[in-house]
Amino acid sequence: MHKLLQKIVFVGCITLIINAQKLFSQNDLPVGFSPEEIQLMQSPDYKAPAYFGSGIATPPPGPLRTMAQWEEMQALTITWISYKSVLLEIVKAAALETKVYIICGTQCPTFGGGSDSLTVKNYLSSGGVPASSLLNVHYVYAPCNSVWTRDYSANSVYMNDVDSLIMVDWKYNRPSRTSDDTVSHMLARRLNIPLYETQGANQLIHTGGNFMSDGLGTAFSSELGLNENPSLTETQINTIMQDFMGITRYPKMEVLPYDGIHHIDMHMKLLNEETLLVGQYPVGTADGPQIEANIQYILSGFNSVFGTPYKVIRIPQPPDQLNGYTYPNNGGNYLTYTNSSIINKTIIVPQYYQQYDTTALRIFRDAMPGYNVVGINSNSTISASGSLHCITHSVGITDPLLIVHQNLPNTANTITPYQVDARIQHKSGIQTAALYYTNDTTLGFTSVAMTLTNSTNHTWTGYIPAYPSGTHVFYYIKANANSGKEQVRPMPAPRGNFMFWVIGSLGMDANINLSITMKPAFPNPSHGITCIPVSLNKNTKGTIKLYDMIGKEVAIIYEGEMMAGEKNYFINSLTINPGAYLISIETNDGRQTQKLMIK
Repeated sequence: MHKLLQKIVFVGCITLIINAQKLFSQNDLPVGFSPEEIQLMQSPDYKAPAYFGSGIATPPPGPLRTMAQWEEMQALTITWISYKSVLLEIVKAAALETKVYIICGTQCPTFGGGSDSLTVKNYLSSGGVPASSLLNVHYVYAPCNSVWTRDYSANSVYMNDVDSLIMVDWKYNRPSRTSDDTVSHMLARRLNIPLYETQGANQLIHTGGNFMSDGLGTAFSSELGLNENPSLTETQINTIMQDFMGITRYPKMEVLPYDGIHHIDMHMKLLNEETLLVGQYPVGTADGPQIEANIQYILSGFNSVFGTPYKVIRIPQPPDQLNGYTYPNNGGNYLTYTNSSIINKTIIVPQYYQQYDTTALRIFRDAMPGYNVVGINSNSTISASGSLHCITHSVGITDPLLIVHQNLPNTANTITPYQVDARIQHKSGIQTAALYYTNDTTLGFTSVAMTLTNSTNHTWTGYIPAYPSGTHVFYYIKANANSGKEQVRPMPAPRGNFMFWVIGSLGMDANINLSITMKPAFPNPSHGITCIPVSLNKNTKGTIKLYDMIGKEVAIIYEGEMMAGEKNYFINSLTINPGAYLISIETNDGRQTQKLMIK
């Protein structure tokens, strides 16, 4: 029979005493409940640990806006307990972008011993972290139990959209990890950020891996949040989320049958305000059917903040090669690429083995052009049902310059200028905003001033002149606050940009470099194997892709070296919905498209 006792010892650590011969090893703690924790909770004598909160229990003054993960951060946080080789690689990538705060634990033996800052620093240095990056690494001594900082750390929230930064912390419900639930207290004090906690009458049990915000009042979770708070109605949960985090729209998806932790970051990620990256299994495999049902629920019932349907990019959920290439429904670990982290202009992506890794990295680079996409081997962490997103968390900057913009769609307009609107805000006010555009990034960008056209909505407007059919247009937005703060969107601009095609009324490009010739695909209409004849007058690198008529990428037909001469490329259209599509071939010398009907 287990009894959980708690005792606060004011010596810099919180000691968890369990009346049993075995202590829970922090190195063995998974993202979800450990077997020992489950056994403990099933005991008739079990009582949930008391929550010793030190934050503000009343809701912060509004209006509130929860930060999106692609916004500028002042720090990335990790907990130095286990998977240190993975944490090393995270620090290598993150310290080039922002400060890294490492929670080092304590010297309290109940927690298996801690790591002092010199030990951690020496490990990082010997592991290849350069001295210049180590200057960006800071250490926080705080009691802790596990590495899964995403789940138990506080979230960055702004009052009045872009004004004061606060942190909001939920209750963490792992019975052997009461110290994890106090890490946010130490970090908030270290960073001098007010900490608000959903405790007392507003107590809400929640985990960061099961939460994603678009930065504008919409958030997504699985129904785990409902199951973990049986004493609350969904309306009450929504009210707490609105009162503490400004979440006004909160769809929740069915939990998945084979994902034991039910955290949405294991199969889904928001890349921007309107784009969902969604894990994909082979048809009928593992959680594939339920994931698809959940995404269709979102698409049918909710639009993006721009009032348009969400864009969906699929990324493979690979089989577990260390367990006979099995999927979770056959005992394989829950390998995922969506469990990634955006760290300012860098994205760290889990890696497992080359066959799937190269595809995943390409998908991220195509979806997030200009970002530094870094793969990190995650085979060790995934066996504990977590990966890179689970072991990292972000702290927003104190003076965000918010730029919100919906990427212009492909257009047939070759006559009138293209209007670019953006919501731009800073607490000191916006001094200037500019729009930069080009049809050839090697030749640089032309800038035009944007003007404030709606002060209530903080909307600034600029115009790109019309281009002829066949033009690929690149652009980005830059703003300067009255305080001197500058920001661009996308954040990696000008290396990364928004982009759209001027495709003409028939979907055919008019100005084509003659080094590319794409002859008519056949059969057209297509229903199965379809041939795409291509002729090149020189060797080059290129891609052949299939787009729908609103410019959404449907399939990559070919990517890589293309040899001079004539060659046939093929696509099997049996798995593609009937309708009208564009086949696009693109090289450094130009682009050509033609329409393909699929029946």
